[in-house]
Amino acid sequence: MTLAIETSQLSRSFGDFRAVDGIDLRVERGTFYGFLGPNGAGKSTTIKMLTGLLAPSNGEMRVLGYNMADRVESIEAKKRLGVIPEDLALFDNLTAREYLTFVGRMYLVPRETIRTRIDELLAILGLEAEEKKLAMEYSHGMKKKLALAAALLSNPDLLFLDEPFEGVDAVTSRVIRDLLAGFVARGSTVFLTSHVLEIVERLCTHVGIIVKGKLVEQSSLEELRQSSSLETRFLEMAGAGLDGEASHKLPWLEGVGR
Repeated sequence: MTLAIETSQLSRSFGDFRAVDGIDLRVERGTFYGFLGPNGAGKSTTIKMLTGLLAPSNGEMRVLGYNMADRVESIEAKKRLGVIPEDLALFDNLTAREYLTFVGRMYLVPRETIRTRIDELLAILGLEAEEKKLAMEYSHGMKKKLALAAALLSNPDLLFLDEPFEGVDAVTSRVIRDLLAGFVARGSTVFLTSHVLEIVERLCTHVGIIVKGKLVEQSSLEELRQSSSLETRFLEMAGAGLDGEASHKLPWLEGVGR
């Protein structure tokens, strides 16, 4: 088994608050890994550490076999990563083509290859007619598509996607799903966070569930389905529980007492 991501007791604290608490991730290469958790569980903080944007407080991590604590190895790993971060990190005063050209040059992609890939990405993501607009003029969904184009441009081995389907229309969502399915089919790896369990069930081969900074579940979807549905397991691990349904009602919205 070759691992795309491996961590040992990976932790991150902000003052007295421990956002990520000693997690041991094991993500095999060629898998579509869904990383789930309630709001504030530590998903985005984990991605920031794995991509080198945030230093861990404790623990070890290897990405594509590279030790992320070593500066030289970390740089080599980053050359092989594509990322859609939580805040998208676009340059508001650049057009789509200008921004993607900049990204391609940062990854040292040959100029002609950059031009070809930009044309292909803008076409498949429906941004051809909008390429001369500044990023600040884009809708949220269009910004998500531009961020995905930037993440794919360098032809990475590992994609980190933080809520890539949020604010994206149904047609584009289908295009993105098809792109990612082909990406994994060739042997590359996707690490996805999403609040939409249906998307995770449809796309992912493996899942991890993080709650209050702790990794409480990690398995293949096939193994998980043998004992439970993803929704049931997620609610159990996140502390909601299906038996608490009665407490999730507001009598005054149901006409009681009117």
